[in-house]
Amino acid sequence: MYRWNGKDYKCSIEVTMDILGGKWRSLIFWHLGQKKLRFGELQKIVPGISKKVLTEHLKNLEKGGFIEREVFPEVPPRVEYSITSKGKKLLEVLNVMEKWGRDFLEAEGEKI
Repeated sequence: MYRWNGKDYKCSIEVTMDILGGKWRSLIFWHLGQKKLRFGELQKIVPGISKKVLTEHLKNLEKGGFIEREVFPEVPPRVEYSITSKGKKLLEVLNVMEKWGRDFLEAEGEKI
C-alpha cells in the first residue's frame, strides 16, 4: 500500500495513471516535455481543451512538482510552463507510450 498526496494506492501503476490519466493531462505534459510553453500556446496545441480545465491540470501538475510556472515581471505579465527534473523522469513513461503507439499504428493502423 502506498500513500501520496493524501490518497492511498494499492498499486504503483494507480498513482502513475492518477497523475497522467484523463483526457488532457498526458497531452499537456507531453507538449511541455518538448519545450517551454505559454498558456495560450498550450491551449492551441491541445485541441478542444477549455481554459478552466487547462488551468486545473496545470495547477495539479505544478502542485505535484512535475512542472513549474515562471512569471516574468512584464506588462502584460508573461507566464511560461516547463518540466521539472522530477517531471523529466515521468516524461520517460510518456516517451515509451508514444513509441508504442506509433509502432502500433504503423503496424495496425490505416493511413489517412
